[in-house]
Amino acid sequence: MEEEWEVEQMDTAGPDTDDAVRAMLLLMPRLVGRAKRTPPPEELASFALAPRHLSLLAYLLFDGPMTVNELAARLEIAPTTVSLMVGDLSRQGVLARREDDSDRRRKIISIAEEKLPAIRRWLARGAEAWRTALEPLDPAQRRMFIDTLRAYEHAVTALDTDP
Repeated sequence: MEEEWEVEQMDTAGPDTDDAVRAMLLLMPRLVGRAKRTPPPEELASFALAPRHLSLLAYLLFDGPMTVNELAARLEIAPTTVSLMVGDLSRQGVLARREDDSDRRRKIISIAEEKLPAIRRWLARGAEAWRTALEPLDPAQRRMFIDTLRAYEHAVTALDTDP
């Protein structure tokens, strides 16, 4: 809580870049730690779900059934990687695959009906916390916040790939 007090004591126009970086370096590990400590519901505990699964499941929950290629585009990973994840989760009964009526070669991926309530519960806490944090902001502020997190993600990825 001490960091919050320090941020509140900064200029009301907002922190300078160094103070903002400091605040984020202190905040991000707490956020990540909390996310890691949020266990999946008991019905999903035996599936060894990782953060990458959480993103895949969130897309399917919020946007509905889609193809492997659509999931890959949204997750920004290779279709083969998504295909492996989908295969693994399908074998465990978390996901369901069905033929696309318009193209029988394509499979439509969805969350298995019997797992849907547990996945909704798992994602609901995070969704409600984000709603609480984002609701007071106007649309432009929400856009800036999301764009800033994306820029951070891209910068970290670029640093990871630099020789």
